Amino acid sequence: MVLTQWATSRWATKTAIHLVAGAPLAWLTGRVLLAPEALGANPVAEVTDTLGLWALRLLLLTLALTPLRHLLKSSRPLLYRRMLGLWAALYALLHLVMYVAVDQRVDGSVLLEDVLKRPWITVGALAALILAALAATSPGAVRRAMGRTWQRLHRAVYAAAVLGVWHYYWQVKKDVRAPLMYAAILFVLLLARVYHRRVKATSAP
Repeated sequence: MVLTQWATSRWATKTAIHLVAGAPLAWLTGRVLLAPEALGANPVAEVTDTLGLWALRLLLLTLALTPLRHLLKSSRPLLYRRMLGLWAALYALLHLVMYVAVDQRVDGSVLLEDVLKRPWITVGALAALILAALAATSPGAVRRAMGRTWQRLHRAVYAAAVLGVWHYYWQVKKDVRAPLMYAAILFVLLLARVYHRRVKATSAP
């Protein structure tokens, strides 16, 4: 009975996470199809920026699950880390695809010129590609095949987060309050990770 209740609760939590994480994408798709005029004078930029922002939000939320685990002294938050990470990777890849395929229309010369003029594009693309690599290696079979290499690779998620915040900050030229807020959140999450590692090291026999 207890096991059944736990499984039901876990299923309900996963369903809720999927619905919440997918809601921005559904809302954005609805606006594109039903009310494109609501996207403003530059709808491509609006869609691209929204996708990127949600990628960063979901990535930070994913990183917050480990400190939450230590705070609650329960491993349950980690059950949903892979799921949120995959959603973050999806939004990041859609953000990149919108820029490459829709904004620049896969024009190599234009892309190269844009990257040289706007280096934050390279930073953001690198973050998206890291998340794509982590998503591709997230299935259990791949994890078992990679062994300890998998764990070392997946620590790159912190690099992706740093690059993502950097990309956002660099892109915003005037009002940097929002990027700085996300940078502060990331700093706290990284600080929590360092603190836990030190506590673990000092408590080891």
